[in-house]
Order: sequence, then C-alpha cells, then structure tokens
Amino acid sequence: MTHPDAPDTSDAMRWSDAFLLGYDPMDKLHEEFVDIVARLQAADDGSLPSLMDELARHLQEHFDLENKWMEETDFPPRGCHMDEHAAVLKSVAEVREELTAGNTDLCRDLVAHLAEWFPGHADHLDSALAHWMSKRRFGGKPVVLRRDVPLR
Repeated sequence: MTHPDAPDTSDAMRWSDAFLLGYDPMDKLHEEFVDIVARLQAADDGSLPSLMDELARHLQEHFDLENKWMEETDFPPRGCHMDEHAAVLKSVAEVREELTAGNTDLCRDLVAHLAEWFPGHADHLDSALAHWMSKRRFGGKPVVLRRDVPLR
C-alpha cells in the first residue's frame, strides 16, 4: 500500500538490461544505485532521511571505486568524470542537510534529477570507463547481451 505522502511511482526508475555496460563490477554498482533511487521515489516522507543516508553511503563507495579505477589505469578523461562525481556528492550532502530541516520537496527534487541524470552519465562517461577497463583487463571492449530492450 502506498503512503499518502509518497509520490506517484508509475514512472519510477527501474533496473533494466538497457543500463548494462559490460563491466560487471560497474554494472553491480549501477544496479544498486537504481534500486536506492527507486526506493527513494516510492518512499513516504518519514523514510527519506534513512534512505538518503543509504544513498550517500552508496554514492561515496560507488564514486570512490570508479575514481580509483580511473586513477590506477590512467583513464584519459578522468578529470571531467571525477568532477561530475564530486558535484553529485556535494548536492547530496547539501540536500541531506536541508532534509534534516524538513525540506522533503528539495529531497524529492534531487531524487528526480538523479533519475534523469543517471542514464546519460552511464551512457557517456561510465560506458567509456567500462570499455577502458575491459580493454585493459581482457584486451577488448565488453560484449553486452541485452534482453527485452526496445529498439530506439
């Protein structure tokens, strides 16, 4: 049953094969991210603080790992990618602070923006890193098998 202060989740973020990049450690991080965002989209106001804490922990670990991969492998466009990670972490920290003051609307706005931001970030920045990591680790680009993905 949906709580009265929970938003309509008919357009909630859901994991799909369309998000697969072919580098399993990254795909697992992304699946966790999508799950947390979907739970935030469906949450009642009282659940937002603990879920935002979970999101902040996840993103710190997620971005730290991707940043480590970029640094260790001398990934050429790492500066821009790492800057974007830092900007997201800064926004999450600011919104968590506002949420402690009761600003649930700002929290929901951030969650909506993260759901819109992620596909582009994954398609452009993370896919390049996934290709780079796969080439360094396996000698070639990843092969991604996707099921039930609509043709564009």
